[in-house]
Formats: sequence, structure tokens, C-alpha cells
Amino acid sequence: MAQKIRTDEGVLRIVPPPGQAAPLPKAGEKNILITSALPYCNNVPHLGNIIGSTLSADVFSRYSRTRNWRTLYICGTDEYGTATETQALKEGITPRELCDKYWILHKETYQWFDIGFDHFGRTSTPLHSEISQEIYSNLGKNGLLERQEKEQTYCEGCPKFLADRYVEGICPHCGFEDARGDQCDGCSRTLDAIELIKPRCLVDNTHTVTTRTSVHMYLKLNDIQPRTEEWIKQSWSRGKWSPNAVINSDGEIIDARLKKGLLPTPLTRDLKWGVPVPVEGEDIHGMNGKVLYVWFDAPIGYPSITANYTPEWKQWWFNPRDVDLYQFMGKDNVYFHTVYWPSVQIGDGRDWTKLHHLSTTEYLNYEGGKFSKSKNRGVFGPGAKETGIPASVWRYYLLSSRPETADAMFSWSECIAANNNVLLNNFGNFVNRALKFVSSQYASILPENGDAPGPYSPNDPLDSEFITSVNALLKDYIDAMDSVKIRLGLQTVMLISMRGNNYLQSSGLNKALIASNPTRCAQVISRAVNLIYTLSALIYPFMPATSEAILAQLNAPARAVPEVLSNDILGGHTIGTPGHLFKKIEDNMAEVWRIKFGGTENAQVSAAATPDPLKAAPGQSKKASKKSAPAASILPDGPKSPEAIALEAKIAEQGQHVRELKARTPKTPELDADIKSAVELLKALKSELEVLKQS
Repeated sequence: MAQKIRTDEGVLRIVPPPGQAAPLPKAGEKNILITSALPYCNNVPHLGNIIGSTLSADVFSRYSRTRNWRTLYICGTDEYGTATETQALKEGITPRELCDKYWILHKETYQWFDIGFDHFGRTSTPLHSEISQEIYSNLGKNGLLERQEKEQTYCEGCPKFLADRYVEGICPHCGFEDARGDQCDGCSRTLDAIELIKPRCLVDNTHTVTTRTSVHMYLKLNDIQPRTEEWIKQSWSRGKWSPNAVINSDGEIIDARLKKGLLPTPLTRDLKWGVPVPVEGEDIHGMNGKVLYVWFDAPIGYPSITANYTPEWKQWWFNPRDVDLYQFMGKDNVYFHTVYWPSVQIGDGRDWTKLHHLSTTEYLNYEGGKFSKSKNRGVFGPGAKETGIPASVWRYYLLSSRPETADAMFSWSECIAANNNVLLNNFGNFVNRALKFVSSQYASILPENGDAPGPYSPNDPLDSEFITSVNALLKDYIDAMDSVKIRLGLQTVMLISMRGNNYLQSSGLNKALIASNPTRCAQVISRAVNLIYTLSALIYPFMPATSEAILAQLNAPARAVPEVLSNDILGGHTIGTPGHLFKKIEDNMAEVWRIKFGGTENAQVSAAATPDPLKAAPGQSKKASKKSAPAASILPDGPKSPEAIALEAKIAEQGQHVRELKARTPKTPELDADIKSAVELLKALKSELEVLKQS
């Protein structure tokens, strides 16, 4: 099919998609290094884990590529430590077998969600051990290690020292009988295993557990602290750190540990599954047979996984002048990425690439509670695929609900509404309506309309308001995404598609316009198609499969993000075959999925009994299904009025605002009043929409 695409510099995307090359940074250009927190390799991720790190990082990675910035996105599984040994013990397999199993499960889950790493590796590699041992040795050479003796739990039956998670017993604070050696699930207090009353060995509870003295190496964080604080202030001022970091918006360090003063922290453990502590010559410190503490070696996984990807890894990790490091994680990982790991880098003495921009999230909870693997509550790993909801829709809903400033709540009803009201009736409707018009009225060939290639004039005699408003929204989008305000960026994309719907409506695009003013009709459809081309770039970070589907329907190569709306697909260009980007999900599926993923306290729905979410309920015709559905779902899927589309967007935004208010703590009378007011506004908007639909 004939293509007529403007190919001036900056129009097309030239940076390859994730995983297709090993890019290297280049002096004088923008080079973006991205990591997301390494997931533990002892379980499968749930939706909260995914939005908290890997999916958010993937969005920014893809956005960087749409700006034609040199980009590298690295992640992998964190495999060493007690948690892995404990889970392997429970499953009756070796730690290596456990990691092999869960590495595949993690990789397959992320692949299904279209999360595109340049490399997804793991920490249990020879290169990881080599790099970790080198850093440990450098800390020693720089006088930052000290030997300490400490009482530890010891099992006489095993016989060996027991790491915290190998010990259970009675909590000394609340009396909970099954407290773990590191934390009590009864009162949530952190513990030292030697505090437990009547400690028992997790391997065999008949063994006698006592205490013995063990020696370990500690990192003198207290000696490094002044340099760490100086670096925090410098990095925070150059980059943009999330508000729940260790420094506030006034540049004041607020982390309690820093304010109290850092203490030496252990770097070694009495375990078998880990990086061996390097011992040279005579073992004067008694470190032979010990391993590096997982909290020490885990962040070293970022450079070591990069080293397993490219032998030129140091061009990324020892290049602070040319490389900006963006790191994504949940709020529970902030200390280790802003204080602990940078302190290790400073203490190592080499010129490391350190954190530039920190992006963290609060927690995503599940339907009024928490995700729980033990109770089978919530959507884990392959569960999202089992619903039949496409990965793009999952990505949209999770990102539109991203808990950036407060905890958020996953809701099946809101997930379905996001698909039906926003994706289907706003975004998808605009793309399909415009491209079907080209297909049916112009034999799939974009008509000549007199517009010159390149940016549209904001002083256009007919469309100045449309062009100016789109350009303003494009600036908003770029500003939001440059600042890693991901949810705001996605909201802006939907506002632009809404603007496209309004443009078609106000321009009166139909067969009559072709007959009465063929030049104007050609102009309107051409400008709409070029807005769709722009949207294909804007939506790519959030929904890459949707972007690719749009490009296939446009028969166009991938576009870079433009600063202004431009005439890029020119007259005479042949488009592909138009098709629906999204399908409706029946409202009654919300209850089906609540039961299916509700956990052990709910009756499970078998896969055979689960209806197709994109079809009528079992035993019903589509007609019968619509009769029994709520009023909002019996309306036709055809074009909606601009007023209805605008109201639905307001309702979605207000619903998110209500969720955020309800998630805030502590509860106060002022907060209760705000929630009540926000709920009343949400109800009023919904009532207004119902009146509009009935009319």
C-alpha cells in the first residue's frame, strides 16, 4: 500500500524498541538508564507489584524512546538470601531450582503485560558475584568495614546458625505464637530472632534452638553519612524525587534514620545461598564460609545484570556526566535506593552513575483489602490473562489508578468502566470513526486538502481553536512525562482524544459535508487522521499493543512525540484496514471476577463456568444480556455526544479523587468532610450523565 509520510528530522521514531539492541550512551546526547526494583524470586508478582515498579518503569522507558533518547531499561530477579532459602525449604527443592522456576514465571508475566526490558536478568550469576565481591573489597580497602560479634540463634539439631526467617516463636511484645524471626504478623513489630520466646527451628521444630556468638562484617555507614547527605541534596536538586522520599520539597532531609544518625550495618550472613564473602590469604576476620547479606548484594544486581547484557556496561554505570539514572519502586524501597545503595557507591570510591530521578508509588490494595497469596486473594501473575481482558486494558486501568501520592484501591467495577467508558467510547470511538470514514468515503486513500506538510498554523482561519488547544495539551503531556507524572500524562492523552471526538462532531463530518464542501471535508478528515498519528505516539508508552494496532490501521511507521500538531500523513496516502481497538466488557463480569479472585473465604468459580467477558452471559443471547444489564450498559456503542464524553471523563477523574481521599490516613473530621463532599459531587455527575443519556 502506498505511503506518503513526512520524514523530516524528528518526525519518526529511530530509537529501537526495548530488547532489540544494546544501546550505548553518547556524549552530548540524552542518555536514560532505567531500573525497576528487583522482584524477589520466591513468589509470583501481583498487580500492586507490577504497577509499583516494572510497569511504571516500562512506561517511562517507552516514552524516552518516543523522544528518541538513548535508553536502557534493566531489571531481573533478586535471588539470594533467607527468603529464597525458606521458600525452597517449604517447596522441597533447592534454592537454585526455586529461582529457575520463579524467574520463568516472572518473565512470562511481564511479557504478557507488554513490559519491555532491554534485559531481564537475575542476580545468581558469576558476574554478579564478581562485581559484588569487588565492591566489598573496595569498601575494606577504604577503611569502611569493621568486624563485630553478635548473638545469633543457633540450632543444635541442624547444626548451624539460623537466619531470622528460619526461626519462629512467641512474640515478646504481643504473645503471638507464630512470630517470625524478623517480624511479628500479630503486632507488625520488627524483631531480632534472639528476642523470641520458645524459639523453634523451621526445619524441624523438635530441634533445640539456643544462641551462640557469630562474627560478621559491618559497613560503617556512620562514616559515610556526611558525604551521603551532601549527595542527596545535590541529586534531589538536579533531578525530581517523589514526595515520599528522604528529603522534603524544601530540601530538608527528613528520614528518621539519617536524622538520628546512621549506624554500622551488617554486610554478611551465615547462609549457604548467596555470594561468598571474598577472603584473601589468612582468614583473620573469620569470614570464610559466610555470604554477603542480600540487602547489600541486591542493588548491585542493577549493574551486574547490565554486565550480563553488554560487556560495555561500565559506559552506563561509571558515566555520571552523560547518563541520567531513573529508578522506579514502591515506597518501602526508598531508603535502600536513596541512602543505603548510594552510600555503598560512595564508599566504593569509583565514579558511579547514581540516582538522578526517583519515582515511587504508594500501595495498590485490592477491593477493600490487601493482596494475599496465602489466601489466594487478588490477581497474581497469570490471573490477569485468565480473565480474557487484554493486556492493554489492564495497563490502562492500572496506570490510570497509579497510586502516586496515596494508596489506591483496585476495583473490578471501575476496571470495566475504564474499558467501556474511556477506552471504547472515547479513544477507540475517535480512531474508528475517522478511519472508517476514510475507508468508506475515500476508498482508503487520504484526500488532498491543500495543507502544506509540517506543523499546522495556530492562526488557521477555520481550526485555530482546535490546533491551539491540541498544542497546549501536547505541551502538558510532555511536561508531565518529563517529570514522570505518569497518571497525568495518561489523562492528557485521553483529553486529546476527547478533543478529536469534539472536532469531528463540531465540524459536522459526514457524507453531506463531502457533497456540500468537499475541500473542507478533506481538510477535516486529514487533520483528524494526523491527530490519530500523534495519538499513536502518545499512547505507545502506556499501551504499546494499541499503538501498534493504530499504526497498522494507518499503514504508517512509528512516530516520535511531536511538540505541535503537524501534517505528517499526506494526501494520497493509503491507510490500512480500520478495526475496533477495544471490545465492551459486560458489567455482570465484575461479580464473577470478585468471586473468582476473592480468596479462600469466597466460593471459587471454575474456569468452565466463567463467561467470556466480551460476550453475553452464559445461557443468554446478547439481547437478553442487555435487558438484564444496568441502564448504562444498554446504550448503543456508537458515537457519543461531546457532552457525554466530557462527563464520563469527569466521572472517572472524580472517582479516582474519591479513592485517593478514602485511602488517606489518619482519618480526621476534615478528611471525612472532604470525602463526603467528593462523593456528593461524584453522585451529581453520574446523575447528570444519566439525564443526558435518557434525553
